[in-house]
Amino acid sequence: MDYASSILGFLPGGRRSTGISQLLDKLEAYLSPAQVERVREAYEFGAEKHHGQKRVSGEPYITHPVAVADILADLRLDADTLVAAILHDVIEDTPTAKAEIASIFGQVVAELVDGVSKLDQIQFKNRQEAQAESFRKMLLAMVRDIRVIMVKLADRMHNMRTLGVMPPVKRRRSARETLEIYAPIAERLGLYAVKLELEDLGFRAATRRSSSARLPKRSRAHCRNPGLPAAWKAGKNICTASTGRC
Repeated sequence: MDYASSILGFLPGGRRSTGISQLLDKLEAYLSPAQVERVREAYEFGAEKHHGQKRVSGEPYITHPVAVADILADLRLDADTLVAAILHDVIEDTPTAKAEIASIFGQVVAELVDGVSKLDQIQFKNRQEAQAESFRKMLLAMVRDIRVIMVKLADRMHNMRTLGVMPPVKRRRSARETLEIYAPIAERLGLYAVKLELEDLGFRAATRRSSSARLPKRSRAHCRNPGLPAAWKAGKNICTASTGRC
């Protein structure tokens, strides 16, 4: 059994990680066999590129982009968007070039992946530019294809769902970004179920006190994250499947 097909782990708090088989089963309900095969090939490519990389939780890194694609599959987004979701960290976190992605998966997918990578690399020149409203305008202005934002929102959604393994300072910073930047963008795009879950996750992370900090060291290992609601499915069919545009 190869590396790609052997990955199956568990997320913190009892939430089982999304496996590729689960994702492909979901896609078969609305994509053609050829499109489902493209997504499977993207998974194998991404798994090889991320081989050896781990999330903070200790699980293989590829489980994250697969979970991002699964979130977008609930919205029935097109095959190019799902392939880009699986590959969205490949340019930034591995030696893979945009040209290699284009040669295998096409120029559209390469542009989507490159767009997500560029969003992650935004640097601010001054404090005013870093204000939430300015950042939201910058994100929307620099994206030529709205599907880049869709991938980024799904990426943030999964990161927030699994935020419990991060240090308190990181949780609070992510919560603030989610509430001030990503939830308003979801609302602006008409993704109200997405906005509601991002707000719920953001408020939980912002107000949650670290229970492990109040326990003796020998008891901290027994702390677990409370389960988080999954409101995303209420947002099915918000976007047009053929283009991903709202």
